Amino acid sequence: MLDTPSGISPLIRLHPADNVSIARLTVDPAQTPVVDGIVVLDRIGQGHKIAMQPIARGAPVTKYGQTIGFARTDIAPGQHVHTHNLAMAELELRHEFCAGAEEPDFVAEAERARFMGFRRKDGRVGTRNFLAIVSSVNCSATVSKAAAAHFAPATGRLDAFPNVDGVIALTHGGGCAINTEAEGYSYLTRVLAGYATHPNVGAVLMIGLGCETNQIPLLLKRHGLEPGEAFRTLTIQTEGGTRATIASAIQAIEAMLPAMNAMERTSEPASHITLALECGGSDGYSGISANPALGFAADLLVRHGGTAVLAETPEIYGAEHLLTRRAATPAVAQKLLDRIEWWRDYATRGKAELNNNPSHGNKEGGLTTILEKSLGAVAKGGTSRLNAVYEYAEPIDQNGFVFMDTPGYDPVAVTGQVAGGCTIICFTTGRGSVSGFKPAPSLKLATNTPMYQRMRDDMDINCGTIVTGDETIEAAGQRIFEIILATASGEKTLSEIHDYGDNEFVPWQVGAVM
Repeated sequence: MLDTPSGISPLIRLHPADNVSIARLTVDPAQTPVVDGIVVLDRIGQGHKIAMQPIARGAPVTKYGQTIGFARTDIAPGQHVHTHNLAMAELELRHEFCAGAEEPDFVAEAERARFMGFRRKDGRVGTRNFLAIVSSVNCSATVSKAAAAHFAPATGRLDAFPNVDGVIALTHGGGCAINTEAEGYSYLTRVLAGYATHPNVGAVLMIGLGCETNQIPLLLKRHGLEPGEAFRTLTIQTEGGTRATIASAIQAIEAMLPAMNAMERTSEPASHITLALECGGSDGYSGISANPALGFAADLLVRHGGTAVLAETPEIYGAEHLLTRRAATPAVAQKLLDRIEWWRDYATRGKAELNNNPSHGNKEGGLTTILEKSLGAVAKGGTSRLNAVYEYAEPIDQNGFVFMDTPGYDPVAVTGQVAGGCTIICFTTGRGSVSGFKPAPSLKLATNTPMYQRMRDDMDINCGTIVTGDETIEAAGQRIFEIILATASGEKTLSEIHDYGDNEFVPWQVGAVM
């Protein structure tokens, strides 16, 4: 028999209308011939789907009370439902605008949760205090990394500056051979400006080559930025080469560190937290455990005046009707649908399909179609009203629950969210994604206990307790919210303890590279 708590079914049926259930643990017909009155015909892996009733060929398969695809063949009760017998097809979704948009039940200001953060001159509050070396072009990446390496933790050169979390190099593969009027250039400069002015960044050194398309003076002018004591710039060709620029960069950083170290954490309301909601390496449990628990925590943050940012447009495809219902205004709902249409065109130009998803690992974990994946992914967004829709890396200026248009590829998606102002990340994963995202701390939320136990060095929070019936979604969500506050106050995530997060800065490259 399955090792499940007494009185807990080995299967999870998410909605009364569903014709499939999900296995809590692997169901083997040799050991468990009958479960919940159903004769088990196939081995059902953990997180995978089992038919609970006859499903005729061409009939919809339902999970979460929603269609996730159509039967390729007749499916009998007790059979495994997956890629071999479940197909994707276009759906005619009904997009109701603002039908479920309700004002959040805000917590009174005097009773709102607080955290210890770094208040900046513009009134925003950071959860970390990094010095960022921002390269304007790939050609200055080597110099930027060399300057940051001089202050690596192992050198001890930052020991005298306990309020400085580190010196990081934000390098990338672009910055030249692009049209300055093109979409991709706007994305890149928004990302660079967003990181340079991020609440988690106390000082900036921007380094260029000198002859690149992405000229530093033009970038600064475009985004209304000005150099100063805490925002310095260098170019390799002006300084006289790489070695000279590295020496100048080290000198500039040493001059900025004392002022950064003088910054101290102060008690701030949770309304200053902007939380990135991300999922990667998803499995069949993502939409059952970690995602809805994170959604509950996101709703709590919104009630306390904070901001939660859902993203990954290709991974809400097929579930966008659930978000348009929650839109604060028809214009917000329409902007979301406009971004979906942009993606249809973008995918066609790239000879791809929006339903060319889930990934190999997603499928091994039990996800079959993009509809199923999207319905689970949207759960990260909780139930709060959708107040705004942003294009990639646009500054987030609305509180509450908002959406940002990004790819589903995690490094690119989170780079856009952080550029927009997210100061902390909650990253749900069923397969075991391990990314860090300096300068924003990244909490990893495991969807299932076996993976959490196997990857304890990387997973911060176990939500597998929901799958086993040991914890409710609400209790797990409350626990996540409290960990968010502790992390925002300086408690290190596992990726920070291991000093991960230097390689996940990946601006979205869109358009022709000439």
